[in-house]
Amino acid sequence: MNLREFIGLAWESISGNKLRSLLTMLGIIIGVASVIIMIGISAGTEAAIEEQITGLGSNLVYINQNFSRGGPAAFQPGGGGGGLVYDDAFAIADNISGVEAVVVEQPSSETVKVGNVNLDGVTILGSTADFPSVRDMEIVQGRYFTQQEVDRKQKVAVLGSGLAQELFGDENPIGQTVTVDTTKLTVIGTFEERGLVSGIDFDSQLYAPITVVFQKFTPAQFARFLGDRVRQIIVEVESPEVLEGTIEQINLLLARLHDVNLDAADFSVTTQQDIIQTQEATTEAFRSLLAWVAGVSLIVGGIGIMNIMLVSVSERTREIGIRQSIGAAPNDIRWQFLTEAVVLSLVGGVLGVIVGVGGSMIFGAVSDMQTVVVASSIILAFTSAAAVGIFFGFYPANRASQLDPIEALRHE
Repeated sequence: MNLREFIGLAWESISGNKLRSLLTMLGIIIGVASVIIMIGISAGTEAAIEEQITGLGSNLVYINQNFSRGGPAAFQPGGGGGGLVYDDAFAIADNISGVEAVVVEQPSSETVKVGNVNLDGVTILGSTADFPSVRDMEIVQGRYFTQQEVDRKQKVAVLGSGLAQELFGDENPIGQTVTVDTTKLTVIGTFEERGLVSGIDFDSQLYAPITVVFQKFTPAQFARFLGDRVRQIIVEVESPEVLEGTIEQINLLLARLHDVNLDAADFSVTTQQDIIQTQEATTEAFRSLLAWVAGVSLIVGGIGIMNIMLVSVSERTREIGIRQSIGAAPNDIRWQFLTEAVVLSLVGGVLGVIVGVGGSMIFGAVSDMQTVVVASSIILAFTSAAAVGIFFGFYPANRASQLDPIEALRHE
């Protein structure tokens, strides 16, 4: 007999017992669908994280205060304890090749008033002139403040689109005054709507020169110790090709300025890719766990196939005896039942793929989580279903091939 005949016999047997066949395939369908959906959720999570991180800007290098190195001494009066300072940003901009822009950010939370509108807990983000370039923000009205205004501590402000709407409604805010705590700032611009990126609501923030934030919105008890120290400097690099060389230059420059060895530096330098890779390592472990859980469903489905095939062999013992009596070899019997098990698995696999792809799309549409259907997960799930059919179908098929023809014919 050839393969086409084996498949025909298998399909005839499956279609003759539709309900039993469907229930047998259910474990495979659930297992395959689970693999696709779970890997889709994991891949979607990775994509969302990468999108959020890159959404903060492109080709960014983050220089952070290294508390483990600087320790409490980093904030001692007099500035002798090391750590990042405001002037480090200018040193990087002036001395490092390949740098497109540098920004320093200093947040504060204050009450903002305009007329009868009073908003508590508004984030006041002190920054430098390169902020729109580094953070990929667009001015929709007016302009952003210049470095000269930062140096002169000019009391100016730029509003996020959401904050501008809350404070001024449809009125043009340019040239208007907002009161932050007790300090009056003149609005010179508003940003285009940006939305929530990596947990930061850029639209609800007020942007002011960092020097004004240092002077007006840093509590005196902290300002005495912190001075012009900063927690983070963000550098925008011209292109990915010069990224490694720029990082090396930054490390060497800051080590020289801070008079420290790189092995015991009071700062750390990371890139967006470092952050993405850290997140990917976490989601990779999560993905592996989900894949194993889905794999258990496939094994359960395989056990169901083996159980039904053993029942089928028992029910069709006389049929096997008749086929043997008219010349069917043990290998023909073996291939007949093995093909039936594999066809059951493959049909279940096809249905599982349909359910898995559809389920991933529906889950992504109705939930806040992003899902990505990964082509490799479909191939993995489908080949796993075939492997399950072969593995769990072999024992019943082999048992059928070893039946004694005379005993089989006598079976009632």
